[in-house]
Amino acid sequence: MKHFDVAIIGAGIAGASIASEIGAHRSVLLLEAEDHPGYHATGRSAAFWTESYGGPLVQPLTTASRDFLESPPPEFSSTGFLGPRGAINIARSDQPDLADQFLADFADNGLAMERWSWTQTAALIPELKPVWTQAVYEPDCCDIDVAALHAAYLRDARRKAVDLVCRAPVSQIRKSDGHWELVASGETYRATVLVNAAGAWADKVARLAGVKPVGIQPLIRNMVQIETDPPSTRDRPLVVGLDGSFYFKPEAGGSYWLSPHDEIPAEPGDVAPDELSVAMAIDRFEKVLDVRVMRVSRKWAGLRSFAPDRLPVIGYDIASPDFFWFAGQGGFGIQTAPATAKLARSLLLNQPMDECLRTIDTSLYAASRFS
Repeated sequence: MKHFDVAIIGAGIAGASIASEIGAHRSVLLLEAEDHPGYHATGRSAAFWTESYGGPLVQPLTTASRDFLESPPPEFSSTGFLGPRGAINIARSDQPDLADQFLADFADNGLAMERWSWTQTAALIPELKPVWTQAVYEPDCCDIDVAALHAAYLRDARRKAVDLVCRAPVSQIRKSDGHWELVASGETYRATVLVNAAGAWADKVARLAGVKPVGIQPLIRNMVQIETDPPSTRDRPLVVGLDGSFYFKPEAGGSYWLSPHDEIPAEPGDVAPDELSVAMAIDRFEKVLDVRVMRVSRKWAGLRSFAPDRLPVIGYDIASPDFFWFAGQGGFGIQTAPATAKLARSLLLNQPMDECLRTIDTSLYAASRFS
């Protein structure tokens, strides 16, 4: 039975990033239940990076991740992971307070935001219907190459001798002689510290380990790709409803990716797109742009998982000090991955905080808040 300093359950963006951060300092086992890492959430992302997404308390982690995503260390990646996009957050004329509230929510965070008129917005999006008179423009919004970032974290973890084992769902976790023993696909592994990076399965992993769950709720987000007449233009911005009812962005080839911004409670598992949600996404899209939807070319659904307060859960469990939570990253886990992984490394290895975290109140994300 091989012994590791740290065993990480889950090889999505959470598990891969933390393995990369600590792999040079500890012996690390990375267990993944599926054939390939990132199947349920990471690989189904809408793939944008915008500082306002997730709210004012998540924003510091997103902002702290930007430098790494734009200019990663050369040994990590020869290229960055962000591309220019821009975002326009819009509301109807009968929702006059939403834009003001949005600006007020981020007034103290130093974000680049501009209040736009309908004329300004329509100059960038000519098909915009005139009822959408309220707008806030975020010039710093970017596309993020999710697949490349995830692959880079996995590659860096391998370079640091992390053992990745796929097709290894954990069926049993027990304590023996002060260490964790994990049974996965008939094999038994032993570790000093257990990291719970299991995403939608985080509470299930906690129960297996005899640790009190914190209330991680899996939610389904539906996405659909459509083709329109006229077709989309690739260089246009992400469009987000300030009432939280939709977002869409143009993609290569003249199509749009859109979502009704839904969150349907679910059990952890392989989720399929919901036809009603797909229809709802298209209906809301047609209320925003004066275009004709020609066909649906693709539809999919992914899981996101939130703690009760919708903030990440990062740190040792207060009742089980060798059980480390790295969960609850919701829909912002990819855009915050560099900062959250560096925070986890500092806690796991008892190291000083990384420079990018020095001004952040990291206690907001501590697992001990659920004690």
